[in-house]
Amino acid sequence: MPEEATTSGEEDVLRAPLVLEYPFKRTTGPVIGAFLTALREGRFIGIEDDQGKVLCPPVEYDPASGASLTKLVPVGSEGEVLFWSWNQSVRDGQPLDHPFAWAMVKLDGADTPMMHAVDAPHEVMVTGLRVRAKFAEERIGSMDDLLCFEPVS
Repeated sequence: MPEEATTSGEEDVLRAPLVLEYPFKRTTGPVIGAFLTALREGRFIGIEDDQGKVLCPPVEYDPASGASLTKLVPVGSEGEVLFWSWNQSVRDGQPLDHPFAWAMVKLDGADTPMMHAVDAPHEVMVTGLRVRAKFAEERIGSMDDLLCFEPVS
């Protein structure tokens, strides 16, 4: 129960308790929410910009023009490694518990890459490597639903 407003001493200063809070919980919105729902279902979606390019992961606004984007489109779960960097020293909280590559993967049907882990031996990693998404068995609609990418056999 909050304290009553009181006065203090000879100065008659009014004092009252202050509770600072932000009860709002952020919603994911129609674009990111759709992307996370697709991940939960074991698939990817992107969003088409005004020039017909597909951005994946999708964004709500065109990075070039600032225009609102709404046309969600399916994107493949396989793609190509455009760039990569080897992660020999694995740390807590990283997606894998053994050495792996961080890579920019351009999924089939997308015009932009997304960064994620690739679970492959160092000697297998090359620019242009074809990879496939590996999803968690139990998915909840978060980025953690995508465990990593693996080479396509």
